[in-house]
Amino acid sequence: MGLYLIGDVQGCDAALGRLLAKIDFSPSRDTLYLLGDLVNRGPDSGAVLRRLMAYGSCARCLLGNHDLSLLAVAHGMRAPHRNDTMDDVLLAPQRPAMLEWLRNQHMAMHAQGLLMVHGGVLPQWDVRQTLSLAGEVQAVLRGPGLVDFLSQMYGNEPSQWDDSLTGAARLRVIVNALTRLRFCTAEGVMDLKTSGAPAQAPPGYMPWFDVPGRRSADTTIAFGHWSTLGFVQRPDIISLDTGCVWGGCLSALRLGAQAHELIQVKCELSQAPGD
Repeated sequence: MGLYLIGDVQGCDAALGRLLAKIDFSPSRDTLYLLGDLVNRGPDSGAVLRRLMAYGSCARCLLGNHDLSLLAVAHGMRAPHRNDTMDDVLLAPQRPAMLEWLRNQHMAMHAQGLLMVHGGVLPQWDVRQTLSLAGEVQAVLRGPGLVDFLSQMYGNEPSQWDDSLTGAARLRVIVNALTRLRFCTAEGVMDLKTSGAPAQAPPGYMPWFDVPGRRSADTTIAFGHWSTLGFVQRPDIISLDTGCVWGGCLSALRLGAQAHELIQVKCELSQAPGD
């Protein structure tokens, strides 16, 4: 039985197919953990979703910011961005089934000794609170309040977590942290505009995983989202977005009891890096 983490696919189904062939993936034997941003910017978002849907429970997927964007556009709560490539989902006969499947995926997962998120974890959150807060968003995504939630999901404020937050503001902070976070202050104030490498942190900010004393530091956190960071493996983090859609690689990490193995395929696309 093989256990694999996979970084941001972003609609690159051809690269995903080649990666799965390279690892000799079998749905009857292996399990995939996809770290979000399944769709958008690449050419075949619909094909990616159909593939993962067909794999059933052996493909366990996180929602990234682009996946939430697809839901928002599909429900008329956000205008498409000029660089979006989601029409093959929005115009597909299987659109209702794909959107229903997508809204039932995860905001965070805890499996194989790893906490998995797409973006990051605020320094005030431990693993239990992260999963609990992710569950709050998942419940809304899967419930009758989906459209109302999507209409209020976007925005950079509040920029900092407070346990007393309620309603749309509370859910917005959770979503921004779990799907968009790269940099924050030691107090957990988020910068959601900077997308460069760690050395390009704004003054007073640092990568979320380098905040001293963050409460999740005792658990290894696997995440995607940060293509300019690339692959990083250290005891407390695994970063696995290696910029497939921007002309980089699509990466899988085979989880082993003693050591993990990085497996990559080069993507044929070449675009300017973006969010």
